[in-house]
Amino acid sequence: MSTYVIFIVVGLFLCIILYKRHFPVLGIPCKKTGHDKSSTVVLDIRSYNIDIHHRQSDMRIPYAYLKRFKQEIPRKKLHVIANDRLELHLGIRYLLSKGYDITSYQISNCPCRDKE
Repeated sequence: MSTYVIFIVVGLFLCIILYKRHFPVLGIPCKKTGHDKSSTVVLDIRSYNIDIHHRQSDMRIPYAYLKRFKQEIPRKKLHVIANDRLELHLGIRYLLSKGYDITSYQISNCPCRDKE
């Protein structure tokens, strides 16, 4: 009986980890640019060593440094740029848990499918 409880607890723990990493955050659209200078801050959470051909962000704080530098992010609407979906999901979930308003996102290697 105790082995069933252990399997259930481990299974539940794995489901939570997989959900946070791979399940998309609902309600936040993918847009090519969310750059409205008056109200939206473009936050780039890609690594520092990724080459950027043209500067398209207002702030660049990699996901690994978000916890340390979260006080530098202004309390405005955010457009998040990430390198891949895993980095995007983790970054958006962290920012939402800290009370930031995320209006849109962009993945650098993946074109957005606009429905507009």
